[in-house]
Amino acid sequence: MTLNKFPAAILALEDGTLFYGQSFGASVTITGEVVFNTSMTGYQEILTDPSYCQQIVTMTCPHIGNVGVNVDDVEADRPWAAGLIVREVSRRVSNWRATESLPDYLTRHNLPGLTEIDTRALVRHIRSKGAMMAALSADPQYSAADLVDLARAAPSMEGLDLVKEVTCSESYHWEEGVAQAWQHHLQSPISNLQSRPFHVIAYDFGIKHNILRLLTDAGCRVTVVPATTSAEDVLAMQPDGVFLSNGPGDPAAVTYAIEATEKLIDSDMPIFGICLGHQIVGLALGGETHKLKFGHRGGNQPVRDESSQAVTITSHNHGFAVTAGSLPDDVQVSHINLNDDCIEGLRHTTKPIFSIQYHPEASPGPHDALGFFRDFVEMMEKRK
Repeated sequence: MTLNKFPAAILALEDGTLFYGQSFGASVTITGEVVFNTSMTGYQEILTDPSYCQQIVTMTCPHIGNVGVNVDDVEADRPWAAGLIVREVSRRVSNWRATESLPDYLTRHNLPGLTEIDTRALVRHIRSKGAMMAALSADPQYSAADLVDLARAAPSMEGLDLVKEVTCSESYHWEEGVAQAWQHHLQSPISNLQSRPFHVIAYDFGIKHNILRLLTDAGCRVTVVPATTSAEDVLAMQPDGVFLSNGPGDPAAVTYAIEATEKLIDSDMPIFGICLGHQIVGLALGGETHKLKFGHRGGNQPVRDESSQAVTITSHNHGFAVTAGSLPDDVQVSHINLNDDCIEGLRHTTKPIFSIQYHPEASPGPHDALGFFRDFVEMMEKRK
């Protein structure tokens, strides 16, 4: 598939920095927090990850779009990122699973893309100055100054509850495993259970499909509930365990989830949290969270297990973290990021609770951390 030349577009940062390039995708004007992701592959999973709600994602890999878009590699029913920035979008699509090009996919979902800019310069700017609000437009009626004003008027991620924008509206049951989703192209690396004896309530803070698939393959009957579901309603369903999902925005603003988690902790319910769910666990246990300068986003983050000293390469997508030194004595820091010593995992010393900041479901990313789904099942086995 050969693509036509794209119209001119501007990315304006709130500090007044401008990047001129070409638009691909929908010709709309949007604002969002501009961030970067260091993954070499997985742009479709990234676009459809609800954790990127109201974020404009810059890919550091210079050539994006060559495998197109397909119906399998999605993490939600729609893309959630506000926009996509790449150095060069592929002019051809060549993959046996592709159903459309990346520009066509963005256009169909009314999302903008920006190409033919110096993404290296943009990423270095974000690393130096921090992730910031931005405006992206191919509309000639907007001047560069207009777009800078739009970026400055956009709400900051700090204090912003975006979970209510991405969560489901009502509860539902999830039954699909990895093999069904991939039409038997791939067998799950953790599935060896013929039955699903454990009932898990999964809080949807912006949950990714592959997390649900792997919970299913690990032996769980999964009921997904809206983020505002009370602890009392969850306990009334008599689950064997509770899963707290990934999601966007500031975890400290999701006060209803923190309150529900505190009550679930008091009930001695087995709890497993990932990403935002990890931060909610930290806050519910009495800790604090803070916004990182530019966050961790990519499939190549080294994390050390503090008990075994083993190092795994992990997939990340977060802009907030649990604050070191804020946790009570009965909570152990189980994992550390070797790039910046950020807390990457927590485990309670007496209660069946653990959480990790990164993404063991590896979608996209490495498979090093898949064992946490088995750990959760083993925790429920002990409590059953």
